[in-house]
Amino acid sequence: MKIRLAVIALTCLFFAAKTFAQAPKARINHVAIYVMDVKKSGDFYINVLGLDTIPEPFHDGKHIWLKIGPGASMHIIQGAEAKKEYYKNNHTCFSVTSVPAFTDILRKNNIEWEDISGKKGSITTRVDGVKQIWLQDPDGYWIEVNDAKE
Repeated sequence: MKIRLAVIALTCLFFAAKTFAQAPKARINHVAIYVMDVKKSGDFYINVLGLDTIPEPFHDGKHIWLKIGPGASMHIIQGAEAKKEYYKNNHTCFSVTSVPAFTDILRKNNIEWEDISGKKGSITTRVDGVKQIWLQDPDGYWIEVNDAKE
């Protein structure tokens, strides 16, 4: 009798564990930013950061969708009435193969960047060796660019 109860208990635990393991998990689909000038912001993300456009369903001139990673996109949406101030710690991060090479692109486009402490034109090297810089897009959203490997 004890063996039967143990088998039944183990079977119940197995199915319960399997059910919990298959529970839906959230994954990133997209991030959205609300901007004053969709063309200006789109140009920044496409020409400076090098993001590629993807089809967007609205075709109204008020949306640009960009690929930001496997299965993930950024939606740039026209409509903000004024530029806002954002916290640096609330940012989007993109990785590049070389932060110094990326700063050359920023220089050519007259875009300022800084290190984590706010020192203009400087690069932070984290304790793990990853180099990073911080800049703001045309609407003031903070962006980190680093050379972290996946």
